[in-house]
Amino acid sequence: MARIDIARLMRPRSVAIVGISPEPSSAGFLLLRNLEHYKYSGDIQLVSRNRSEIEGRPCVATIDDLPEGVDVALLLIPRVAIEEAVRACARRKIGGVIIFAAGFGEAGGEWKVAQDRIAVIAEEAGIALCGPNCLGIVDFVHRVPLTFSAQLGDPIDVKAGVVVVAQSGGLAGVVRSGLKAKGIPVTCTVSTGNEAVLGLEDYVAHLIEDPTTQVVAAFAEQIRKPQRFLEVAARARQLKKPIVLQHTGRSAAARESAQSHTGAMVGDFAVLETILAHSAVIHVETLEELIDVSELMMRFPDAPTAGCAMVTDSGAVKGMTLDFCATVGLDLPPLKPELAALLQKIIPDFVGASNPLDLTAQAITHLDMYEKTMTPLLQDDAYGSLVLTAIVSSASDYALIKGRASLKPMIGSKKPVIYAMLGDEAEVPPQLIVESRAGNVPFFRSPERALRALARITQYGRALARAEQRVAPRPIAAPPLTQRGTLTETDSKTYLAALGLKIPAGRLAKTAADARQIAGEIGYPLALKIQSRDLAHKSDAGGVLLGIADQAGLDAAWEKLQALAKSRSLALDGILVERMSAKGVETIIGARRDPQWGPVIVVGLGGIWAEALGDVRLMPVGLSEAEIVDEIGKLRGAKLLGGLRGSLPCDVAALAKVVSLIGSVVAARPEIAEIDINPLTVFAVGEGVLALDALIVVA
Repeated sequence: MARIDIARLMRPRSVAIVGISPEPSSAGFLLLRNLEHYKYSGDIQLVSRNRSEIEGRPCVATIDDLPEGVDVALLLIPRVAIEEAVRACARRKIGGVIIFAAGFGEAGGEWKVAQDRIAVIAEEAGIALCGPNCLGIVDFVHRVPLTFSAQLGDPIDVKAGVVVVAQSGGLAGVVRSGLKAKGIPVTCTVSTGNEAVLGLEDYVAHLIEDPTTQVVAAFAEQIRKPQRFLEVAARARQLKKPIVLQHTGRSAAARESAQSHTGAMVGDFAVLETILAHSAVIHVETLEELIDVSELMMRFPDAPTAGCAMVTDSGAVKGMTLDFCATVGLDLPPLKPELAALLQKIIPDFVGASNPLDLTAQAITHLDMYEKTMTPLLQDDAYGSLVLTAIVSSASDYALIKGRASLKPMIGSKKPVIYAMLGDEAEVPPQLIVESRAGNVPFFRSPERALRALARITQYGRALARAEQRVAPRPIAAPPLTQRGTLTETDSKTYLAALGLKIPAGRLAKTAADARQIAGEIGYPLALKIQSRDLAHKSDAGGVLLGIADQAGLDAAWEKLQALAKSRSLALDGILVERMSAKGVETIIGARRDPQWGPVIVVGLGGIWAEALGDVRLMPVGLSEAEIVDEIGKLRGAKLLGGLRGSLPCDVAALAKVVSLIGSVVAARPEIAEIDINPLTVFAVGEGVLALDALIVVA
């Protein structure tokens, strides 16, 4: 395959409009108008089968009549003609192609096959292909409008802004319009469509290297090359250019919709969320958040890591904020005693100083109260952001509203500050919004939107700090696994024990005499477990017998398990004889290899906590042990590990070491599809852990 040069597509020196018509409402004519309106400086070629000239510009009849080496061909022709047109582009050594036509991969069947053929043609020729089923690319700064949209507006002259990359062309336009309305420049939009050749990650990789890119706002129904995307995310972290991503597919219905819309095959959404969170990608759930968070990251490039302070003139809003922030995960740190004392002297004496800070209705007649309270709050390192909420009852009291919005502490603040009005769609003097944004103070009509957006960027700031400080575990020298399928517990635990996992004393017995000998060596009480690759879930079938106290019990248990094997026609490896473990807190650890995102790990408390309540934490491989301890602490049942009702605190550090070990094993051996340790008993601090059962699945 030839090397694909995406720069020729993104910043072409020459373009060819294939399928142009003189009809003013036709896509080709509109595209030409956009190029002329933007004063595109490159060469423009026109291809028309039945016109020799359009708008005074000469036309050639076919792509083969074009000069060799045009940078981009814009195909505005029916889908039945696309494949041959791409072949012709390859013959003329055209660097990039944009296919606007729909009805390829998203239609399935023969048209999905046709899209695949087109992709092969483009890749072999080194063509940077955008689409099919897209609305093209627009560089608003460098005056390159490769689209037929009639809603572009004028080019812009800015040093930096947001780039919008979306698999939906319509959404790309919506996000741009939303940001433009907030006074945020969008420097480039890319509609990626079906991504037959180039994917969202390829465009983002190119755009983050552009000096005019400060923030990436992306919309995806599928990230087709996840590992490439993670590499791009790491590069974005280095460049301090945040990626804000909305990714559909949380519900089964959304996944089905994605398949019909772009031919996407969406993977496990929980895995995607986890990987992105630890990769410091700002993953948002709604279109509002995509726009709001992009605005905040443009206005305040240094994401906060500390919590939020709020100043309001409504006691009701104070209570609502406490509830809402708990829901969205935005902490509101309490006031330090000295700060509380200072603020108490400023606010009415009948309310206590706290965060959120209620100024009460007295602030209406004492406007200086806002400045006097916000100044020390912004100076306090305990707060990384600040929200001012104020009631707006009408547009007539402009002086009052202006006084609230133009307070000196907020203007030019490096910490994120937001003026969030109360009153939803109540009238607001336009000049208020203009003045607020001119002072780099975002104006929100909803405190909830403001707080949700601040929660996202605060979580991003913390994830960024963790990623920068992360010291990944050393790679483990795990030997290859030659067996395939589901290994027995004995084989699984033997393999993991050789790598450092602690397991109970015992071994596999082939005969009753073997079992008696092992019992004499390790002592009672015992656990006996049937071992067969035909029976992965032994407990459910009665294949695990516990608390065997003496030789008589051992002999009876042996006969019972032998009878079970015979009744189920199991190919029996033997019976595992182990010393019963002391009591501790039972946990589970699971690791699996996601087909798109790679290995991930689950850790949780055993029994009903994991199975019935879903109390588990999902995390990627490669986290530090400190980060794993932090994740374990987020379990709803984490108090059981910390010592509850007189019990001793558990050895969480040892548990984290096992989680790290299992992650390293899965990362080192690509043939491992799954590892399950259930239960892993965690003892008191300093006493470690013990794996009572384990299972390895080898692909």
